[in-house]
Amino acid sequence: MPVHIRSLGLQPYEDTWQAMQNFTSERSDETDDQIWLVTHPPVFTQGLNGDAKHLLVPAHQNNIPIIQTDRGGQVTYHGPGQAVVYLLLDLKRAKIGVRDLVSRMENTIIDYLSTLNIDASARKEAPGVYVNGDKIASLGLKIRKQRTYHGLALNLEMDMSPFHWITPCGLEGIQMTQVADQLEDTTAVPDMDTCLTELSQILLTHLEPEISG
Repeated sequence: MPVHIRSLGLQPYEDTWQAMQNFTSERSDETDDQIWLVTHPPVFTQGLNGDAKHLLVPAHQNNIPIIQTDRGGQVTYHGPGQAVVYLLLDLKRAKIGVRDLVSRMENTIIDYLSTLNIDASARKEAPGVYVNGDKIASLGLKIRKQRTYHGLALNLEMDMSPFHWITPCGLEGIQMTQVADQLEDTTAVPDMDTCLTELSQILLTHLEPEISG
């Protein structure tokens, strides 16, 4: 069954989250899977069991909204210059387990970064992708009746200062990084559309043959 890739551009986080919930609630066993490519205006999102202590600066002091969402994990930041890929998949139909899907998502980012000559890796105890110990990409999923939404966020070229106002993903002592800081030549940073397109194509190869592209 084909996967539909939708390029949504810059979208409010809350509207996109609601759209993902609606799609997941309304889909049937015959509904095609989708991958949404998007960026968001500045927003903090708190995971389902997130601890408020990880928001180090009160929201009213930084004028960035914080949204309590239903994905797993702790607090993170989304903003312009961050590539976001949402996976709306039927895991039962594809016969893919959650841990397996997380690994495929991590390997997608690792493979993409390798095309930029950035050496990245995953950590079993802390989902995400890391470069020299710093976190460059975050993952978060919601599974409802074996159907997924939410996904991954790769820091491409953005204002990183809001990450200093939180404990990213609840990981004490972890610094965040971005593609632009890992390249000697900043002119080599891909534009957002190119980044998202290439990420989605690599993701499809990691989802095959279980999910057909």
